[in-house]
Amino acid sequence: MITPPTLESVPVTHRLLAIAVAALWGVNFLAIHASLDQFPPLLLGALRFGLLAIPTVLFVPRPAVRLRWLLGYGLGFGTLQFVGLNLGMAAGFPPGLASLVLQASAPFTVVLGALLLHERIGRRRALGIMVAILGLAVVGVSRAQAAPVIPFLLVLFGALGWAFGNLASRLAAPDNPLHLTLWMSVVPPLPMLALSLVVEGPEAITTAIATSFQPDAAGAWLGLAYTIVLATVVGSGVWVWLMARHAAGTVAPFSMLVPVFGMTAAWLALGEVPTPVELLGGLLVVGGVLAGSRAGGVRAQTQGPAPVGVTG
Repeated sequence: MITPPTLESVPVTHRLLAIAVAALWGVNFLAIHASLDQFPPLLLGALRFGLLAIPTVLFVPRPAVRLRWLLGYGLGFGTLQFVGLNLGMAAGFPPGLASLVLQASAPFTVVLGALLLHERIGRRRALGIMVAILGLAVVGVSRAQAAPVIPFLLVLFGALGWAFGNLASRLAAPDNPLHLTLWMSVVPPLPMLALSLVVEGPEAITTAIATSFQPDAAGAWLGLAYTIVLATVVGSGVWVWLMARHAAGTVAPFSMLVPVFGMTAAWLALGEVPTPVELLGGLLVVGGVLAGSRAGGVRAQTQGPAPVGVTG
């Protein structure tokens, strides 16, 4: 009988690295918030991935995966996720709460895996999904009573996009997940720029770019640099390094610290205080995702090869 890996088998330094990555991804929602003060949401997505795609094409070997899965990962994780997340946050959805709602990608991934890939869902995993969905419903009802529900639904749509990207990355089965994660960034810039031109318009794009070099726009560029360098390159690089050395079920639960850091950072920096009902919903979401990730049966890797700065 093979003994499953336990948290005690993970060196302290590796645990600290996993916690540090969760902190980087949690704070990233503040970075996105800062960038949205200057750039329209769809243009911001095009800039984010465009600036990452250029050095990727020049210096990173293309992963040996089928083109369909690379495109699927880029359209799901990169395009749909950040169309929903950026639009939702630009419409007023709080950054800290966004870091929580985006965790819906985990139960979405499990459900889509069962529907599209015929993966089996055990009882414990199904129970975890139901608890997480209940938590999301609690958060959604609470937000609907205090603010328009559309921003919440947009962020939830972003989580669904992440889930579709997860399935594509799983089917790609890359030898080097970080290379797939970086090459994914080549896909979103053109569709997001096209959407920006249609939805936001050339005038808004021109104005945002022209005024972005003024001193008061420095925070937007700093936020963009944080998202690309720290949250994506550093965070995803360390996460992939950890996933290569430990079982996915041992490392993946550390991603549940992302909303903890995200909500704490939003409270400290923006004074964002969730209601008791939202906190209750958050506990249900995190608890349900954790319960589902520890259940047996299907592989525990529900978050793809490496969430790119998401967690933003």
